[in-house]
Amino acid sequence: MKYSIILIIALLTSSFGLYASDKSNKEIKGDKYFFLYSFAKAADTYTQVENLTNEGKHRLAESYKNLSQFEDAARIYSELVTLPNALPEDYYNCAMVLKSNGNYLESNKWMNKFLAQKPNDLRAKDFAENSPQLDTYLLDHKQFEIRPMEFNTDAIDFGTAYYQDQIVFTSSRSRGKMVVRNDNWTGEAYMTLYVSDVEENQLKSPKKMSNSLNSKLNDGPVSFYNDGLSMAFTQNDRKDKSTDKIVELQIYFSSNVDGKWSAPEAFILNNKGYSVGHPCMTNDGQTMYFTSDMPGGFGGTDLYKISRDQQGNWGLAENMGEKINTEGDELFPFFEEQNEILCFASNGRFGLGGLDLFISQLKGDGRSHNMGTPMNSQYDDFALIIDDSLSSGYFSSNRVGGEGLSDIYGYDVLTKLNLDVRINGVVTDKNDNLLSGTLVVLSDEFGNNLSSAITGTDGAYTFLVSQDETYKLTGKKEAYLDGHNNASTEGDEYVVIANLLLLQEVVKEKEPIEEPPMVEAPIKTNNLGQILKINSSAIYFDFNQAAIRSDAKVELDKIVKYMNDNPTVKIEVSAFTDCRGKIGYNKVLANSRAVSTVDYIKARITNPERISGKGYGESESVNNCECEGEIISACTDDEFQENRRTEFLIVK
Repeated sequence: MKYSIILIIALLTSSFGLYASDKSNKEIKGDKYFFLYSFAKAADTYTQVENLTNEGKHRLAESYKNLSQFEDAARIYSELVTLPNALPEDYYNCAMVLKSNGNYLESNKWMNKFLAQKPNDLRAKDFAENSPQLDTYLLDHKQFEIRPMEFNTDAIDFGTAYYQDQIVFTSSRSRGKMVVRNDNWTGEAYMTLYVSDVEENQLKSPKKMSNSLNSKLNDGPVSFYNDGLSMAFTQNDRKDKSTDKIVELQIYFSSNVDGKWSAPEAFILNNKGYSVGHPCMTNDGQTMYFTSDMPGGFGGTDLYKISRDQQGNWGLAENMGEKINTEGDELFPFFEEQNEILCFASNGRFGLGGLDLFISQLKGDGRSHNMGTPMNSQYDDFALIIDDSLSSGYFSSNRVGGEGLSDIYGYDVLTKLNLDVRINGVVTDKNDNLLSGTLVVLSDEFGNNLSSAITGTDGAYTFLVSQDETYKLTGKKEAYLDGHNNASTEGDEYVVIANLLLLQEVVKEKEPIEEPPMVEAPIKTNNLGQILKINSSAIYFDFNQAAIRSDAKVELDKIVKYMNDNPTVKIEVSAFTDCRGKIGYNKVLANSRAVSTVDYIKARITNPERISGKGYGESESVNNCECEGEIISACTDDEFQENRRTEFLIVK
């Protein structure tokens, strides 16, 4: 059952209001149960209505879905999708409950109908992109080993958090009270925070976390920071007396003072009109990731990020964007700081059923990656946490085979996760002094430039790269010889250290060379654009050659300096040949000249994507040295040379 979703979502969508008609007293009674989250009673009442309205059928299907009675839910949704006024959400909901039944083929049929109706919906786009990988997700690649926790009960156990050398979790297990208040939806006692020791890969001896933090409704999940001396946690609104029957979630903070947790302090975004919950704090307490259905999101519940200043004042909440969020529900964020990985659960992204577990490398491409079997199942899998070595952790699930309504599982990572590897390093001289202002170029094993960075005062650089590859690093700094190193990303490490050593260059005395001012204004305009001003308007090549000449390097270095001094400038290289040779060959030769020019500059500037190039062959002649067929122009070699050139066009 979606006991995770009860902790964050307002229940209904406005589409139910589209079905207005007279209702029987029995159906109205079912509606009352429905709005009180008493889904078992609601379903039982609706099934006794002879002429149930379409609105009632939607609520009956929703009740079955919330009770994890997916076969019954699919039966009702399969009826609703055949109606003339069926909504796109009917197709989507039908597909979701079919998937939870393990009927992936039929589920995809209705998702394709949903895609046709709402092609711009993020859920539809994610389905179109990732549904071909279903077989990959279903196959157990032996990447994870899962173990159920022996302390699981027949109640609800979920939502683990690291707490010093212990684990804190949320549970509806008996509180040991004479009078126990129960949740309408689950029929279980309300959730309370518990803490367990970790022994031999199991959670042992669970005890209630703190009486001072427990409320009369649901408490948890929780996140600790400041080395376990402070916490952020979720609770139902303690003072909610609204008439909408929905008790929103709120976030509170508490600190451990002399062994006792302080009175909860409310989060600034707590609001009676929407929920905020599932906090995940960075250890310094300055940034929090959380879940909310606040207005302005993509739909359902979204993940947000918020930071505060040194005075403790929170800034604006930042939606994590469409690479994470969808019109469905994204929940339970967990941010692993060491590798900057966001873990979360979603029912809006393509998966195996219900809530699936996803990871996103925020410093990489930022895309969400489904963790596949066995971490995900056709049921709800959620509340994933992972240690800073990315080797083990915990998650929660209501999958078949567990002890209770939802259970906690431990897992070990057997093979490296499908993530980028980080190459970290520093640039130093022979005396171990850190060198700032060094251009560090990353290239593949074949010498193709991939990326570059300029070191700051800490002399450091970092690159995100693929696994199981070999990379080359080159450091360039004025008055120093180039430094080189290799980095291999084979093995189990997610961080590879590869430093650079630069030795000072012994420079001979040179006569000063008077250089013209750089780019005061374009000196001319051709058919392609404005030409950048250097000594001449171009660099030149030898006949039938694409190699950079020594005289051209002098001019190219000026372009490099100009682009590094002006980091927003974008330049396009235009390369040409003289008219000798066939037109097709000359285009190929010109393109080679453009490539060699671009590569030279790319290796020496920040943000190498600012330079691009194209070869134009023998077009755009600067003189009358043109060839027609077999006729050879009477131009001299010097005149032909004027056309064997590369020009630099300022495009931004």
